Amino acid sequence: MLEMVRSSIVLFFRGKLFADPGKVYRQTALGAAVTAVLLVVLVKAGAPLAAAALVAGLIGGALQPYLFKNLKYR
Repeated sequence: MLEMVRSSIVLFFRGKLFADPGKVYRQTALGAAVTAVLLVVLVKAGAPLAAAALVAGLIGGALQPYLFKNLKYR
């Protein structure tokens, strides 16, 4: 099991895990941007930083499977 994880990490950093690495980077950046914007909006709205970070992290994390659903592996 750990060997599979290590192998996937090595392939990812070599750029050989996904068929279109550019799409992976775009989708990751999109998810991070949505999370960051949501965090800033919640803090500006008056939410405590810890609560805003928790909510933004939960929503951003829940968004990742949707963003990554059409990625193709090699």
